[in-house]
Amino acid sequence: MVAVSDLLPVEAIRLDVVAEDWRAAIRAAGDLLVATGSGTDAYTAEMIRTVEDSGPYIVLAPGLAFAHARPSPAVLRTGMAWVRLARPVEFGHETNDPVGLVVALAAKDATAHTDAMASLARLLADPETAEALRVAPTPTAVRVILAGETGETGAGEAAGAAPGAGAGAGAGAGVGAGAGLGAGAEAAAAAPASASAAGPAVHKILTVCGNGLGTSLFLKNTLEQVLDRWGWSRYVSVEATDTISAKGKASEAVAILTSREIAKTLGDVGVPVRVVDDFTSTTEADRVLRDTYDV
Repeated sequence: MVAVSDLLPVEAIRLDVVAEDWRAAIRAAGDLLVATGSGTDAYTAEMIRTVEDSGPYIVLAPGLAFAHARPSPAVLRTGMAWVRLARPVEFGHETNDPVGLVVALAAKDATAHTDAMASLARLLADPETAEALRVAPTPTAVRVILAGETGETGAGEAAGAAPGAGAGAGAGAGVGAGAGLGAGAEAAAAAPASASAAGPAVHKILTVCGNGLGTSLFLKNTLEQVLDRWGWSRYVSVEATDTISAKGKASEAVAILTSREIAKTLGDVGVPVRVVDDFTSTTEADRVLRDTYDV
């Protein structure tokens, strides 16, 4: 299993970076990918062009942007960069601006980094961990937190606490998820009618982003946490994919969950397309799933 710390050397972490705008913020993260041998200047340009072409869907949670582009010859090896800004900047996102943390990914392929993305999603969703990352004094301190060397990171979430805002903006923690997720028995009782208690998953949900290897993986992980708590994991599977593939796979799914920008790109695909603003929030994922299944 590839961990976050395997992809993020301390040399790829910079704190209190001054950036005039979102392009400069992405460029700062791209420069770290170049400096640590993961990407080239051409890949940095591709990350910027992704936002220019598809909008600020990479701002996947309040204060957090996950910059990336498709695997290409501009990627030298799979790696990440972490840039905490001195002052948050606007990306143009309707609900999650301003951004104070830019995490960049250079992926050599679509699979090697999936475990690391799942781990990072859980860490950033935990309010205590997010706050610790917001105030970490040095790059080494950030890497220690991400490596889980400070103790049981994510314990608050495992106990049922709702995730807070993104680590970059440092906003306060969200409302408790106990009310939404505490009704696990209710959700389990309303499991998809076509599902057999002993059988494999019979429903599929697609999480979609522009490239199918970054933000969609964050949302996939968050949905799977909720499905686990509901006891629905054996009934519903979640697949992360890109916009082009999603159109072809839509007929296999009961719903598509994605950002506002990607939803506009997809248009009418024959199944419900649900907008999620915070890809790290189990509270919001719970609400959207309840709406999808009328629970």
